Amino acid sequence: MGPRVAILHDWLTGMRGGERCLEVFCDLFPDADLYTLLHVSGAVSPTIEKHSIRTSFIHRLPFSFTQYRYYLPLFPLAVESFNLKGYDLIISSSHCVAKGARAPNGACHIGYVYTPMRYIWDQYDAYFGKGQVGWLTRAAMALVRARLQRWDVSSSNRVHSFVAISQHVARRIENHYGRKATVVYPPVNWHSFQASDKDQEFYLMVTARAPYKRVDLAIEAANQTGLRLKIIGSGQDEKRLKRLAHSNVEFLSWQPDHIVRDYYKRCRALIFPGEEDFGIVPLEAMACGKPVIAYGRGGALETVVPLNPLLHEGAMASRTAPPTGVFFYEQTVEALIEAMCLFERNRDRFDPYAVRAHVEPFDRAHFKDRMRELITTRYEEFRRAYPC
Repeated sequence: MGPRVAILHDWLTGMRGGERCLEVFCDLFPDADLYTLLHVSGAVSPTIEKHSIRTSFIHRLPFSFTQYRYYLPLFPLAVESFNLKGYDLIISSSHCVAKGARAPNGACHIGYVYTPMRYIWDQYDAYFGKGQVGWLTRAAMALVRARLQRWDVSSSNRVHSFVAISQHVARRIENHYGRKATVVYPPVNWHSFQASDKDQEFYLMVTARAPYKRVDLAIEAANQTGLRLKIIGSGQDEKRLKRLAHSNVEFLSWQPDHIVRDYYKRCRALIFPGEEDFGIVPLEAMACGKPVIAYGRGGALETVVPLNPLLHEGAMASRTAPPTGVFFYEQTVEALIEAMCLFERNRDRFDPYAVRAHVEPFDRAHFKDRMRELITTRYEEFRRAYPC
């Protein structure tokens, strides 16, 4: 008889990169119970929905389904309120507080971390700076930020083994928590994409409209160059972004996977202007043979082979590998436009089939095998160290 497993995920409000990873955990442990702060019914895949989903008191608070981030100061209390007694293995899937759950004595806790809580660390100003929220919210966050940071660090001691989505995140885990992390890159359903040489002369973004995604850079670059830009997604920054855009910029809401794949296949290139912890969207675009114009920091350094590499720690650029994109190294409109112009001059250097082949090692099947092996190994090591 195997271990009794609980999976924790911050919240279930849509299918994004973290939920793609969660889906694999649910596949690996079909009988596991799933704990989350809140759950919008039907917002995630059937693989996730079929699990026994248990929510916190956040789920029952007013407007929690749409305004849950305003309850951020309560999140630590909410995740600590879960009663995990009786479980042998805890798997947290965390970019906020899930890794802070209290595992019972004798249970092994493996934390798959997308990032230490960005809202209180490096992206604090992007979420709570002047112009992003009202003065009352800024004042409230200024009062609780230090407390949340202390909790984030102290609760990291509840995790027995950290797994990070990228070398970039592993370094941040070490910087904030003083802990080492194994890196297992998130999955892409590589086999569900096909290389395409179609070019309907538009650039594409697929992104939440959150401040740190820097959608504003892409909009202003499109405004100044007159190039067509389509943006798939939604988020709290939507109204401001729409006010910035000219008529050559088209906003689309979140689309089903097959529609997004169609846009990937028809675009000229993907624009990825934010500093991301990893970034599954660039891999999806490249799985369709489409190059990526990305900010040359963060997770993009580990997934994109740039035409114009600089020497960066963690970069996977190779002088012999076919290029899969172009980097810009300053997060400015001017730098992005320069990168777009470089791409336009060198479009014939990007082979759709070579770009697609680059993504195969990130396929979902490889991720599933690696996570199965890692979880089994770490759990067995824990059992030997702490026998029942």
